[in-house]
Amino acid sequence: MEQPYESLRCDVAAIRERSPLVHNITNFVVMNNTANALLAVGASPVMAHAEEEVEDMVRLAGALVVNVGTLSPEWVRGMERAMHAAQEAGVPIVYDPVGAGATPYRNAVNDRLLRGARPAIIRGNGSEILAVAAGFGLGAAAQTKGVDSTARSDAAVAAASALSEHLQSVVVISGPTDYIVNGSEIRENGHGTPMMARVTGMGCTATAVCGAFAAVNGDPAAAALHAMTLMGLCGEQAAMRAEGPGSFQAAFLDALYRFEV
Repeated sequence: MEQPYESLRCDVAAIRERSPLVHNITNFVVMNNTANALLAVGASPVMAHAEEEVEDMVRLAGALVVNVGTLSPEWVRGMERAMHAAQEAGVPIVYDPVGAGATPYRNAVNDRLLRGARPAIIRGNGSEILAVAAGFGLGAAAQTKGVDSTARSDAAVAAASALSEHLQSVVVISGPTDYIVNGSEIRENGHGTPMMARVTGMGCTATAVCGAFAAVNGDPAAAALHAMTLMGLCGEQAAMRAEGPGSFQAAFLDALYRFEV
């Protein structure tokens, strides 16, 4: 296959060979989904959020994934401590601002965490990226509907570019077309299927898979592109076998596991 698939295959082979530990501080809804996806692709997941252990755990990890989907003050303190420890240890951070823009508390948490440590990758839907960018004075926020986007992914590209330059992070906007934004450099992934939006946690799964790729590829933009491409390709394969959302979820995990390198 042509690029970027050859480099994608190299990263998948590296994940399967090294089985990097991916430390997840994620939400209650998706813990099982994301852990299984990481196992299917070849990584080793750990879900550890207690503030008493996160610093020690993250120092063992190849990447830290922080997902703010179900917040509590204790979890926020754990996220903050883990992100600081990861930055000090040179462990790449992948950040998912789930539901950004929905409530003042959620916005304040995103502001606090993103000002405290720099993620290598930020992944969200169009509304979430617009809301995070607005928090830094980089444009206007879009309306949100809980954790669902009301903005197309392409509508957030300019804000993502400004946010990327401001934080020196790669910004991924998920949607029918995914945009991987590294400053003024914009890459696209058109693979995927509408069925992915019918299964809870597929965006969170994409964030976790970005963590696996960031653990083996020191170029965050390439890692993010490979992760989103793999998600889309496996989604397409799963949709051909599935009869609905339930069977799609199982077929998607199988497709991750069966991806040929």
